Amino acid sequence: MATSDIVKETLNVSGLSTNVYTRANLRDKRSSEPVVVLFFLHGRTESADLVDPTARAAFPWAAEKEATSREASRDFIVVTFDQRNHGKRTVDQRGNLGWSKKADRHNERHAVDMYSILIGAVKDVSFLIDVLSSYVFPHDERTIGEWVLAGFSLGGHATWLALRNEPRIRIGVPICGCVDYLALMEQRTEKLGIPRTAPYFPESLRALVGVYDPVTPPPGAFVGKRILVLSGADDPLVPWSVSRAFVEALDVGPRGKKEVVVQPGAKHEYTDEMKEELFRFFWEEALVIRQET
Repeated sequence: MATSDIVKETLNVSGLSTNVYTRANLRDKRSSEPVVVLFFLHGRTESADLVDPTARAAFPWAAEKEATSREASRDFIVVTFDQRNHGKRTVDQRGNLGWSKKADRHNERHAVDMYSILIGAVKDVSFLIDVLSSYVFPHDERTIGEWVLAGFSLGGHATWLALRNEPRIRIGVPICGCVDYLALMEQRTEKLGIPRTAPYFPESLRALVGVYDPVTPPPGAFVGKRILVLSGADDPLVPWSVSRAFVEALDVGPRGKKEVVVQPGAKHEYTDEMKEELFRFFWEEALVIRQET
């Protein structure tokens, strides 16, 4: 697939700068088959620019599968945006920093700031699910029938939150993400000797985490979800050990699917192997057209 066959359009969606990647002929292709949207969320201190290569790489990967597969597949769109206080939305760079023994790198509100960004990301995704069709297909050229979410690090945490809280996200791929925010943060406090009390951990934050976090789901929150969990076996920042017990016990029901790939030797990184697994799962679970049984 030629580079010119992939189009990136940046839309102003009610003030949210939203990058939409499509095949060049998508709007000209008449089809009653709904389109699939893949959101891909970047990591902390990063921006949507850094996930541009993944957004673009999805199209030639899928084109190659289409050329060799006997199964029909759906058209798709990839959507990226800067998370709150990141990229072009940055208001205060310190708000993206963690705790540190170095004064110029220390953010006392790390736990509060990061969880606020996570909740904001989920709300941004929900907002875009509400309105994006009207921006991408203003003449009702196509409809959108499936919303898929993937993300790395901060984006991986947000993917878990969305799988738990947004019923329209049925397929998700958290990459180096964590299901238990408080356990992850408390592990970091131990390394730095930070107390687990206000202002680092206000009780209001603990209550908020209890409302949104994947480890405190309402009954059936993950039933029917199709989830691929990707993690690095040697990740020092978001250790797989924090999420392992929850993920292994997670019940997605008979119509759901759960896959776990913990890459040996990988640290806190988005590897080529993880990208390949993401594309494979996206193809199998969202793009291939199968008859409902």
